[in-house]
Formats: sequence, structure tokens, C-alpha cells
Amino acid sequence: MCYTTTRKISQSEHFEHLQSSEQYGFLREDLAVYKGFDYNMHLVDRPISDSHQTERVKMQWGFLPPYLKTEEDVKRFRFGYKDQGGKFHKGFTTLNATSEELLSKMYKDAALKRRCLIPVHGFYEWMHVMVVGKSGKLLKTPEKFPYLIKMRSDEEFSLAGIWQPWFNTETKETINTYAIVTTTANTLMKQIHNSRERMPTILPGDLANAWLHNNLADQDILDIANYQIASAEMIAIPLHKDFMKKENPHEQVVYKEAPELVYS
Repeated sequence: MCYTTTRKISQSEHFEHLQSSEQYGFLREDLAVYKGFDYNMHLVDRPISDSHQTERVKMQWGFLPPYLKTEEDVKRFRFGYKDQGGKFHKGFTTLNATSEELLSKMYKDAALKRRCLIPVHGFYEWMHVMVVGKSGKLLKTPEKFPYLIKMRSDEEFSLAGIWQPWFNTETKETINTYAIVTTTANTLMKQIHNSRERMPTILPGDLANAWLHNNLADQDILDIANYQIASAEMIAIPLHKDFMKKENPHEQVVYKEAPELVYS
């Protein structure tokens, strides 16, 4: 899945981040790391009505269905709650929307009418590796090794997304919320995100434009949502396990326990 992203930021954006009450996974003058479970506001590209132009606006990462009415509803939805009998009901994680379910669950209306793009310079995933402990035996739980995944060009790229306005009936305010669309992993991401074999749907120019502006048929929406960019266009960099605490979070390290990646 895709729960952490990074983007190069301008000096003015850095100042905005400093003035904001929101918390960031990592913040430097030229770089920010965004953690999905912070439920912060992030930049999203969406089409301007009745035109082929786009606008870059802020939306909250974490799709909220319209049937939620209050902040308390949102809290229960995201984090779960106990009913009167003491039974705990698990919350929903809607930072991502799986491509296979876009037209069959709560995301259908947004997938048909409100598609967007999330601009990033990279995202992070953790490889799960079974390692040998001090006793000489395999540990029961795998070690997790973080990787930064970006384009070889080092340019900004677009993740497919869908968005939903959420109206707070108490404050009478509307917040636009979004989810990143994910697809099955390509050959590179299967090696890294080996626990679930998923990846965000990365859209090159023509597909990104079609995702935003075309009146797509249902099958076209699913076809684009399931698009897999070629592994050869990507690069994955192994990072320190506590990379967000480092002065240079993207410093590359070598893990002897992690298998060497194969690009194909």
C-alpha cells in the first residue's frame, strides 16, 4: 500500500509548513515527508470544471464517505469504537483505494466523477525479510527495511487518486478528502512490498491526462487504475530504519540481510 510519500518543496511551501499546526514526518527547506495516518492536507491536482485545465489545491489525505456527519463520526470511522456492549468495531483505512474495488464499494461515485492526481517525488515501502537471530534461528517476525521509490529521472510524478467532499454538519464546513489508487505490484515492487505486493498507480502524461479529463467508460477507469509502470523507469533506494530522524533522510544504506533488487 502507499501510506507515506515525499515531495520537493519550495521556500514558500516550507514557510507554510512551519506556520501550520500540522505535523510532518520530516521537514527540511527543500523536502517534506508526508505520513498518511497524520491525516494532513496535501496538494492535489484536479480538473477545472468544463475545461482541460487543472488546478492544484489542498485536500485531506484520507477519503471520507458523505454519510459521515460529524467529527465524532469521522473519529469512529477511522479509529474504531466500542459499542454499548463493549465490543470493539475496527475502523477503516481509506488512505488508499484498491483499483479492483473502485466501482463496487464506497469509492464508485468518486471514481466516476471526481478523479485527481497526487504530485510526488517519491513514496516509501518496507521490505519484510526473515532474519536469523543471535540464537542462530530464524526470528518469528520479519525485519522491515524501508525503501524510497522514485523515478530514475528524479522528476515529480503523478499518482492516480479519487476525491470526495465531506460536509461537517456541526461546523457547516466542507473538506475535500482523497485516496491514492493502488494496483498490483510490478516486478520491482513485488520484491520490496513483498508482504502484500501492491503499489500506487503511477500515471505517465497521456494516461494522467485521460484520468483527469476524459469521460471514461467503466472499463477504461479500471484499465487506467490497474496500470503498472515499468520497473525499469523506477529506482528503489534502501534507507536507514529511522530515516525520518536523519539529517539526510534519503541517505542510502546497504543491508546484508535484504536481497539485491532485480530490475526487469
